[in-house]
Amino acid sequence: MDDSKHRLLHKSSSFSISRDEKHRAINRNLSLGPIKLQQLVGDDLKEETDDAAEVEAGIAEQEPEPTLITISDDIDKFIGVILSDVDDHPSDIPESTIEKFVALVEEELAKYETGEEKWPSGGDEITLFDAIDRLSKLSSALSKFPSESKCYEAMNRSGSVLHQAMCFLEDGFHLLLQDPKAKQESGANIAKTRQLPSFHLPSFRLNNSEPDRNAQPPPPQVESNSGESPLPYPAPETVERLQKIAAVMISAGYDTECCQVFAIARRNAFETALTNLGYEKVSIDDVLKMSWDSLESEIVSYIKAFKHIMTASFTAEHELCEAVFAGHRAICDRLFRGFAQSAIIQLLAFAEAVSMTKRSAEKLLKVLDIYEALRDVKPNIDTLLPSEHEQDESSVLTDPKADMSSLQCRLGEAAVAIFCDLGNSIKADNNKTPVQGGAVHRLTRFVMKYLKDACEYKNTLEQLFKEHKHPEKPSTSDDDGENSQGGDRDSSNDERNLLGEQLVEALDLLHSNLDSKAKLYKDLALSNIFLLNNGRYIVKKVKISTEIHHLVGETWYRRRSSELQQYHKNYQRETWSKLVACLRDEGLQVKGGSVAKPVLKERFKSFNAMFEEIHKTQSTWVVSDEQLQSELRVSVSAVVVPAYRSFLGRFSQYLDPGRQTEKYIKFGAEDLENMIDELFDGNPFSSLPNPTKKRT
Repeated sequence: MDDSKHRLLHKSSSFSISRDEKHRAINRNLSLGPIKLQQLVGDDLKEETDDAAEVEAGIAEQEPEPTLITISDDIDKFIGVILSDVDDHPSDIPESTIEKFVALVEEELAKYETGEEKWPSGGDEITLFDAIDRLSKLSSALSKFPSESKCYEAMNRSGSVLHQAMCFLEDGFHLLLQDPKAKQESGANIAKTRQLPSFHLPSFRLNNSEPDRNAQPPPPQVESNSGESPLPYPAPETVERLQKIAAVMISAGYDTECCQVFAIARRNAFETALTNLGYEKVSIDDVLKMSWDSLESEIVSYIKAFKHIMTASFTAEHELCEAVFAGHRAICDRLFRGFAQSAIIQLLAFAEAVSMTKRSAEKLLKVLDIYEALRDVKPNIDTLLPSEHEQDESSVLTDPKADMSSLQCRLGEAAVAIFCDLGNSIKADNNKTPVQGGAVHRLTRFVMKYLKDACEYKNTLEQLFKEHKHPEKPSTSDDDGENSQGGDRDSSNDERNLLGEQLVEALDLLHSNLDSKAKLYKDLALSNIFLLNNGRYIVKKVKISTEIHHLVGETWYRRRSSELQQYHKNYQRETWSKLVACLRDEGLQVKGGSVAKPVLKERFKSFNAMFEEIHKTQSTWVVSDEQLQSELRVSVSAVVVPAYRSFLGRFSQYLDPGRQTEKYIKFGAEDLENMIDELFDGNPFSSLPNPTKKRT
């Protein structure tokens, strides 16, 4: 026997004793004489009624007040009955129980909305979430009978509180997403900023968004890397709360509102991440107006942000969606796809603007950098985003992967066009001012650096040339019997190397341009030094660059090297052969074996004057390649010094010692060697030897 029955029995015993006392009073009254029996009976009945009321009141006073936990079973039973009821009219509705349950939920919500504690903790959180979920099911069950007045009133009442509960959950959902580091522990006083609930928007249910009621896996653990990642992510305990809130809201039919809050919060986090990565959004118009130096710097920041967002951030974002919306695959996929599409569209806008800028040779490398960035992130995007046939047919979202592929194609076309336009840039360089001292021309330096840098993207460029370069008919062999295609490829047997062909074409155009510039020099010797300088620079750069050497081929390399030897010979012929001719024996010998002194003096005089002029002139010429400079000096010394020493040894004795010797013999063999070592330094102040120095 429970306490209530015990109390009821106790109250009944008291009531029986009272009745006995009344009967004794009646007996006593009867013994005293006649009384008004009717009035006495009436009084007795009234007292019995009062006693019964007192019993009921006593029982009521001692029964505990119902709570969300104690009343939940009754609500669950009613929901089960009404859902299984096939009649048009519902079974008896426990109005008082429903009203009490709804009031308790409302009271619980008010406690957190107006009190110091803004969010339940521990078991209270679970109890509240269960109550809200039960309230949602109750409201849905009552909606089966809208024509029944009692059902209608209960449905309105529960629906109103349910809406209030959804507002409460939405605010909590928003706060957790807005501040991933916030941990809403018990008693934490979180300043709550209520926003207008998003429920006023037209309801739009995501297709296939009904949750799998039988599958509610625990949320996966998302790494909390907010301290490391530019895109902040909630801590694991926060993710668990988010998952619980999302599950309740989706179950109540408020999936759209829940998704809107989540999408906006993550989009705002994405904007913050771009700033943290050092990238600021730039409009297309600004990109088109920007100087190349500024744009180049922006591209560097853009590529860094793009790669991080598309790989690390996208992977973590996908895991976050799966964790928060566990058990709701359609919603998870839709949210992540929306996030990815928005992010990709925003990031691709900058790359699109770069592809629209005026094409120029200097932009090639950065265009290739953007192209490779798009290409490199593609596997990760393919993994995270479903293929086109896997998408929801009713989706209005465009395919971000298609947008990326389209832009990647345009960037590839732009890169090929820019590289091929190098030839036009070379031909357009028609400056008529010769380079001082026959030094390496700036065009040569630019082209070789350009080709070296471009060939660091050799594999990418080769693929792009296959995709976007339409091969022309191969040219026939040149005079040396070398096929013009790069890489020594036989077009009849191997696939044509279109990049190699383009590279050889650019180098041949550079060669022709340098030939034209060499003709600007009036001195043929200097013209050959110019060709030798530039040719040696080109061959050396080709030799040290494995990529360029492979593309142009060994045959091309040997041919250009042999041309350098010819330039060297031409230089010696134009300069030093004429000087050595002053030391010839012809015309010096006269009859009797004597020497014609006037002719000898003239020979020495001519040699001295010519050598001094050559030294004065060619010491200002520039040969910056130390090896080439040394080779030239050695070859000059090998021609001039032995001839001069021999001539001096044979004919110096015919000049009178003293002033005559010093006048005509200005240089010794060692002097010549020292002065030859001063050639090609670009130094106009090279000194001549002291004429008073003894000659040997």
